[in-house]
This record gives sequence, structure tokens and C-alpha cells, in this order.
Amino acid sequence: MVPTAIAPLTRILTYNVHGCRGRDGRWSPQRIADVIAPLRPAIVALQELDVGRTRSGRVDQAAMIATALGMRVEFNAALEVMGERYGDAILTALPCRVVKAGPLPGLPGTRYFEPRGAIWAAIDVGGAELNVINTHLGLLSRERRVQIECLLGPDWIDHPRRKQPAVLVGDLNVRPGSRNYRLLCSALRDAHRENRQRGQATFPSRFPAVRLDYAFVGAGVTVDCAETVRTPLARVASDHLPVIFDLKVAGAAAQTRSAA
Repeated sequence: MVPTAIAPLTRILTYNVHGCRGRDGRWSPQRIADVIAPLRPAIVALQELDVGRTRSGRVDQAAMIATALGMRVEFNAALEVMGERYGDAILTALPCRVVKAGPLPGLPGTRYFEPRGAIWAAIDVGGAELNVINTHLGLLSRERRVQIECLLGPDWIDHPRRKQPAVLVGDLNVRPGSRNYRLLCSALRDAHRENRQRGQATFPSRFPAVRLDYAFVGAGVTVDCAETVRTPLARVASDHLPVIFDLKVAGAAAQTRSAA
């Protein structure tokens, strides 16, 4: 029996939770946690979370889901009005530090559109540092282009002090083959395409027709699996379906097992 090194897999899940409001009209952070828990991700990226908002009972949805999963949470509010917050979060039980969190640019004259933001966390994955950036991009194509250019630039992905592998995840509101999709592919790799997965639509959850939710990976990250989750509970818990990605990160401590 010869011991062989097995590169560990890190599972990341991205999920637009629609304020934890399901297709049945019920607000339920616990139901979102129930969708996620059986999938056993190491890192969870959530979009459209309510924190202290009247419409969803003034609860901290990010903290509630993190507690249910046994994780810590880092939240970034893209929108804050009179103490009510709305935004995105990264959840994990792994050692984690926030590198940056803040707004993304919009377009002049579109101040009534939903503001957008991103959160960047450096997470220890088996001794290697994985940079995870979670975001939710705008609805207008021109708006998304400005935001993608910002994310790919020196303030985020191309930051001069970022030396470790990176993954950009979230509801990017782009369609495969579009101009903005090609812009992302000029710097990063689509995890679904890397895994030779076609289709895998994520929206709307009942009858998925388009893929809006992604992971784009950089150098030092390889994709073992990319899969849209289509369980009965996921089809009702939000208007989007979650997506899981099993990644191998360069430098992560290898596990060993014996092989004949």
C-alpha cells in the first residue's frame, strides 16, 4: 500500500435568499438554513439578506442563518435606511478575516436603483488563504459593466497586495455569452464551464430558465464540481436556487490515504 496525497476539497455555496421570503410568501431564515445544512458547505455566500427590517420582522437574518449552521457571519449592508439594513454576507466556521466591504459604483442618474456592494474575506483553507468576494450586481447591463470593471480592478480582484487564490461568487445577473460575462471571463474562469456543466439554470426557482448565480475562479483554484441545487425545499424557499462548488485550493494541506 502506497500512501498518496489527496488534495482537499473546499465546498462553497452561493445563494440569493430573496430576504428569506419563499414562493409561498413566508419569511423564514430557518428554512434557508434547512436548505443549506444538508449540503455541508465550508463557506456560504448569501445575497439579499434583511437585518432589522420591518418587512421581515426586524430580525437579523444573517445571524440567524449563521447560528443555525454553526458558523460565524460577516455582513455588508449595500443599503441602510434608519437602522434597517439589506445586503450580502459570508458565513464560515473556518478562520476568517474581512479584507474589504463596501459599495460598488452605479450609473449617473440612477440613484433610485438598488445600491450594490461587495464583501471580501480571506479564509484559511487547510493552511492556504482563499480570497472570497461575494456580491450582487445590478439589473442594468451598463451598470453591471461598471461594477464588473471595478471588481476586476486594483480595488478588488487585482489588488496589488492580493497574492493568494481568489473566487468571485454571487448573483451576478449576467447570462452566459453576454458581453459582461465575457468581461468576467477575460480575468477569471467560470466554475460551471470549468467543470463542463451546461445549463444549470438558477432562476426562477420553480421552473429555472436562466443562470444568474456564479462562481468565477482565479489562478490557484481548480473546480472539482459545480452543481445547482434543485431539492423540493430549495424550489420554495427563495426565488433563486443555491449553487455549490467543490474547489481545490493551491497550497491547502493535503490529506493522505493508502492506495494499492
